[in-house]
Amino acid sequence: METTFTSSVFETETIQLADTRETIVRGGRDKFALLPKAFAGLNQIGVIGWGSQGPAQAQNLRESLEGTGIRVKVGLRAGSSSMAAARAAGFTEESGTLGEMYQVIGESDLVILLISDAAQAENYKKIFAAMKDGAVLGLSHGFLLGYLESVGDRFPAGINIIGACPKGMGPSVRRLYVQGKEINGAGINCSFAVEQDIDGKATDQAIGWAIAIGAPYVFKTTLGYEYRSDIFGERGILLGAVHGVAEALYRNFVMEKGMAEEEAFIATVENITGPLSRTISHEGILAVYQGLDDEGKKSFERMYSAAYHPAFDILLEIYDEVSSGNEIRSVVMAGRRFNRYPMGKIDGTRMWQVGEKVRAARAGEPAINPATAGLYCAVMMAQIDLLIEKGHCLSEVCNESVIEAVDSLNPYMHFKGVAFMVDNCSTTARLGSRKWAPRFDYNIMQQTLVNYDAGKPADTALVEAFKNHMIHDTLATVATMRPSVDIFLSE
Repeated sequence: METTFTSSVFETETIQLADTRETIVRGGRDKFALLPKAFAGLNQIGVIGWGSQGPAQAQNLRESLEGTGIRVKVGLRAGSSSMAAARAAGFTEESGTLGEMYQVIGESDLVILLISDAAQAENYKKIFAAMKDGAVLGLSHGFLLGYLESVGDRFPAGINIIGACPKGMGPSVRRLYVQGKEINGAGINCSFAVEQDIDGKATDQAIGWAIAIGAPYVFKTTLGYEYRSDIFGERGILLGAVHGVAEALYRNFVMEKGMAEEEAFIATVENITGPLSRTISHEGILAVYQGLDDEGKKSFERMYSAAYHPAFDILLEIYDEVSSGNEIRSVVMAGRRFNRYPMGKIDGTRMWQVGEKVRAARAGEPAINPATAGLYCAVMMAQIDLLIEKGHCLSEVCNESVIEAVDSLNPYMHFKGVAFMVDNCSTTARLGSRKWAPRFDYNIMQQTLVNYDAGKPADTALVEAFKNHMIHDTLATVATMRPSVDIFLSE
């Protein structure tokens, strides 16, 4: 994938990631003065939807563009229950910043489509028809492209089609932006994409959008690569895999190792969302291994060796299902079902009830459990290797497999629980996590833990490949562009 680009508005730089060079733009509040130039000719930005991304992007755009004359207006379905929430955030009919969805689409120069994936698939023809001539269509996810490809349709000709895709959920996009009012550069990294460019302005529009919602680091992808990595990642290490890993390990520790339930929860979920995530975020994946003592390293190596190939098998299947359109079709069908039968919650089971007690009684951070570390890192590395094999640029690989996990999602899991995330993220992510977590659980239980518990020795070649992997130096470079502060969560 070609990752070089030029901008007539923003300063670009080239970074070396392993054996590739990528062009990026650094964001930050010091770049906000350039936004009117990037958005030249755009008088109104319509933010359509109030789900995960809508509140964050609408508020961030409004604040970043304050004083520029560019209006940010939220568009929602008539009678939507979200109208009250939008008004509470300061978007009102009286001020001309809140309106009915199709009215806002028809009057906006940039239409940022943030309704659910299933709703996009159901309503895209009407949405396209409502857009005025010369308007720009903005997507924060490539799902709609994937759906159009699956049904043999295409975007309308004659308009710019761009993407600005935050590598984190909406609440993280908002919370880090708010923290960034005090510290320049606090935000969630973004990829950008240009699917159609009819006037030569699309690249600057996409980068401007990413910077306006707070991205400290903007890199180039395509909508095709984005939806593959994003939908795949949700089903992998970001949600589905971490859920499956936690379930399998917790059960093994309680039933096979005789741990008390609270101890097992600390050794699994609390480890992953606490010290493992913190170490990977600040020091890298290899630092997890290097920080263990000799016995811990041996345990890590055996678990890593037992877990890598079973994890890769499931991840390869997921990628094929996403790339073929099967996973996209399942999301659309699920959207129709959930209109009648809403998705249930998972947080009532014994494990997650134990977790509530553990979080309430926290006192300091636990030591890293080597077996948990070996399993989690094996799944993360398998995902990294698969995305590299499929041709994704290294910025995308790092953000979708590592940074989004440890800097956006896992902090919320630590604060509220893995089950909370599975029950409260987007429909596409919730569906994917519920569908694939049991597959990870099963493979880990049937293969990984059987071999680990039987004392199977480490695969020396696989361990050496992990130690010498190019991703470690790549992450060290990308880490210089991580958010300038850690996300802060409170009730």
